[in-house]
Parts: sequence; C-alpha cells; structure tokens
Amino acid sequence: MKKTVFVIGLGLIGGSIALAIKRKYDINIIGFDVNEERVGLAKTLQVIDESANSIEEGAVKANLIVISAPVQQTEKIIEQLATVDLDPSVIITDVGSTKKQIMKKAELLLEKGVTFIGGHPMAGSHKSGVSAARAHLFENAFYILTPSKQTSREKIDELKDWLEGTKANFLILSPDEHDELTGAISHFPHIVAASLVHQVAMIAEENSTVSRLAAGGFRDITRIASSSPIMWRDILLHNKEILLKLLQKWQEEMERVKDMIRRMDGEAIYHYFLEAKQFRDGLPIRQKGAIPAFYDLYVDVLDHPGSISEVTSILAKEEISITNIRIIEIREDIMGVLRLSFRNEDDRKKAQEVLAQHKYETFIEM
Repeated sequence: MKKTVFVIGLGLIGGSIALAIKRKYDINIIGFDVNEERVGLAKTLQVIDESANSIEEGAVKANLIVISAPVQQTEKIIEQLATVDLDPSVIITDVGSTKKQIMKKAELLLEKGVTFIGGHPMAGSHKSGVSAARAHLFENAFYILTPSKQTSREKIDELKDWLEGTKANFLILSPDEHDELTGAISHFPHIVAASLVHQVAMIAEENSTVSRLAAGGFRDITRIASSSPIMWRDILLHNKEILLKLLQKWQEEMERVKDMIRRMDGEAIYHYFLEAKQFRDGLPIRQKGAIPAFYDLYVDVLDHPGSISEVTSILAKEEISITNIRIIEIREDIMGVLRLSFRNEDDRKKAQEVLAQHKYETFIEM
C-alpha cells in the first residue's frame, strides 16, 4: 500500500517539496489550500495526486504532513492538527522562516505523542505560485531542521529520508540558533533593504530625478525589498526579540560611521570598507544561502535594432532558459547594458560560454 504525504499550502515551496518527494518515492500526495484555483492547478500540473476538502480529511490519512504556509497561519494549522486523530507514526514539519514560536506552539502535538520537526528550506525563486514549483529548487541549498529535545534520532533520519529528493544540505539547529542566525543574515537585511527604499522614496517626493538614477545599482541591491509584505510582517513579529537586538547593534554601527565621517578620519573609513570587502569576498560563492542567489550575466551589446533579439535567439537555440531580462540604463561600474537572469549557476555558465563563442563580452558581478 502506498504511503501518503499531505501538503498544506500549494505555493512555490509546498509544490516544490511535493515534486521533490515524488521523484524519490512512489507515493500518494494529497494537497490542501484555501485557494481552490491553486488546488486545481496543482492537480493539473501533477504536483499532487488528489485534493482534500479540509485539513482534517487530509491529515488522518497521512504518514507525513508538510505545512507550507506563512508562520502565523502555521500556528493556527498546528492548533487544528492537535484536535485530529492522527496516525501515531506520522511526522509533521513546516517550512517557516522562524522557528522558536512555532516550536512552542508544536508542544500541543508533542503532548499527544505526535512528532513535529521544524523545517526551513533556505531556497526560493523570483517566481511564485505552484506553477513555478520545481523538484530541483532546493538542490545544494541548506535545509534547516529544528527538532525538539524529545525527538528521537530515528524520526529525524526518517524525515531526512522523506526529503532526500530535495538534494539539500541538512543542518540541525535549535530553534533559538535558527532564529538568531537567520535573523542576522536574512531577516535583518530585508529590513535594511526596505528602509533604503523608504529613504529614496522620501527624496523622490522632492526630486523625481532620483527615481531615474535609482534604476541602476540601487534597484539591484534592494531587490529583496520586493518580497511578500505579508510574509515579512509575520517574520518580524515572530522574530521580534532577535531583530530588536540587531536593530540596536545597527544603530550603534551607524553611530560609529557617523563619528568617522564627522572626524574626517580617512584612515578609519578606508579600513571600514576594506574589512567589509575582505569578509564579503571570503564568503562562499557557489553555495546557496539564506537569501536566494541571483544568477545574473551582464552582456555588452551594441545599440542598434535587433541587438537584444540576437542575444536571446542564440540562447534559445541552445535551449538555455532566461528567467528575466533588463536593459541597464545607468551602468555605473558595471560593464554591459543587458542583464540576463538565469535559474541556476549551470545555465548562467553555459550562456556565458555560448555568447563568448559569438564574440559577445560578458561580465559576472561577484
């Protein structure tokens, strides 16, 4: 008899996990989502095999339950699952970006003898929805698991086996460790990016020229400010304590920078940027981290009719898929006027090699 996986929430992440499990195991996948159109699309795309009319209906049949929902909604789903007569051997996991509060809520399940292991696959895409789901989305990405102290090694290994098709790198952390680390390298940078955009928006009210200038590098370094407002509202509220500490440290850091500028201390300013450059340049390039990587390739093209279509035609003939294309109006220190974005590093590398064969100069910004 086939085992059953129940996926609650059929977006990019939930759909990709379903596909990753499917490519490893011959199982039955049941899906549930409050959006009925999304459920229908998931069935059409064969992401799921059947749908459930309610969380209870799908949960009672499941050997594995994956909650793929915003963190505040995840808490409510855990409360619902705690009232359901579940299979005693079932494993429940989530995909939330914060863990401490969710693990606390999961005590409702642990008290019933049900295994809950927090999860956070640290990968994403510039596209959203189940139509963008891919089995390979998590390949080489970190997939953090936060089991409770009572969770056996056997159950952790069992969940890893279920998720083996993701081809992710599993990392075991405590909920506190997870929230502190992801707060620093993911949550806090999103706050900074949004704040930078707000600052420029205020300047734009007085001088609209700033919007044209911001179309270049500024727009690129603040890309993550375009993330889901609902998701980031929930994350900030869930990771309140860590983020308040980080914001306090950031204020102290900015005071240090203000002091260097005020004192006209050129040597201190130079070393400030040098140390930042050295640390940043030493970070791994190939690994996926907390913030999804952008696989961009800058192409120097002549300004004449058809130049862009020539580039895209070359790549199309080689069956290299482009996820985004943008003309760079303000080049700053970046060579090239065309920025092509790819799904992964392999596609970008192949595109660079093919374009080089056609005498195009390309550049990858490290």
